[in-house]
Amino acid sequence: MLGILLYCRPGFENDCANEIQAKASELEVFGYIKTLKNSGFVLYHCYDPSQVEVLAEQLNFAQLIFARQMIVAVALVDELPAEDRITPILAITRQLPMAGDVYVECPEGDETKPLLTFCRKFTVPFRQALKKHNNLTNKENLKKRRTHVCFMDYETAYVGYSLPNNRSEEHMGITRLRFPNEAPSRSTLKLDEAFQTFLTKEEQALRAHSGLRAVDLGACPGGWTYQLVRRGMFVSCVDNGAMADSLMETGQVTHYMEDGFKFEPERKNIHWLVCDMIEKPKRVAKLMAQWLIDGWCKEAIFNLKLPMKQRYQEATDDLKILTDMIDQAGFNYELQAKHLYHDREEITVHVRLTDKIYGPL
Repeated sequence: MLGILLYCRPGFENDCANEIQAKASELEVFGYIKTLKNSGFVLYHCYDPSQVEVLAEQLNFAQLIFARQMIVAVALVDELPAEDRITPILAITRQLPMAGDVYVECPEGDETKPLLTFCRKFTVPFRQALKKHNNLTNKENLKKRRTHVCFMDYETAYVGYSLPNNRSEEHMGITRLRFPNEAPSRSTLKLDEAFQTFLTKEEQALRAHSGLRAVDLGACPGGWTYQLVRRGMFVSCVDNGAMADSLMETGQVTHYMEDGFKFEPERKNIHWLVCDMIEKPKRVAKLMAQWLIDGWCKEAIFNLKLPMKQRYQEATDDLKILTDMIDQAGFNYELQAKHLYHDREEITVHVRLTDKIYGPL
């Protein structure tokens, strides 16, 4: 086995590499990084090949910020003949346990779009070949490993697998959403993706349903508010700018022309706090923590804007501010942070307090 293959947004390879290096070192699985600028992937080579799957099992994919997908890379197959690429790849997959599904992929990028078209065409005959050789179940089985073939070009591909319950279920690790024409801005896709990433369908039904109250800090013109309104929530929007008329006409929105850092809700029965303000990330992290600690909301989804360099370090520093404040207040919590597909120079964070473990000091 080669190592751990991670997909990421092109341009964020160093951030993804710094993160996997830090996480692997914490687990005492040592290795080195292989990556290329704007390639959309990172490969962590383990010095000891026997530790690759151990690392994949111990790493919590849900807690990786910059990785879109996590794959155990078994082999790199090169010089694939144009007349028969399947046979050399099958030689690798036949050494693996039966898979419940297969993804044929390539790293994201404008220059790889023709390659992605090829991957789609390659999938059908490759799937048939896997079934013929008893390397793939007849029906999709998400409880089993998934076989991955990641083409770097038409002649070179990484072959490997992902582990159930410790991977993205999306092809290429990308949640593809259609922009709703009635939404006032494309930022709406960020919150939609966040709900789908951080909450299961069952959790959304229980905790993101009609009738709940929410606050949107920095709401103008209402991209994030739109997602709350369409789920039937009543939203207090805080922004000195104007909100979209279509949202105000729903009767579910109250607009407060105030500073989001000074706003205090009149009602404290708020479930969701969302925030996409263009502000220093440390300041936003402190604000979100304070809302949760004060009991003004039960859950928060917010963005932290990152600098052009040392983004992983900035993200970990900001999250530490948040968790230190919650720890000192004596709460247990659930937290997940991801560089979502619809994010740019930012990460999206979800945090939920679960219970209080001790009283005030």
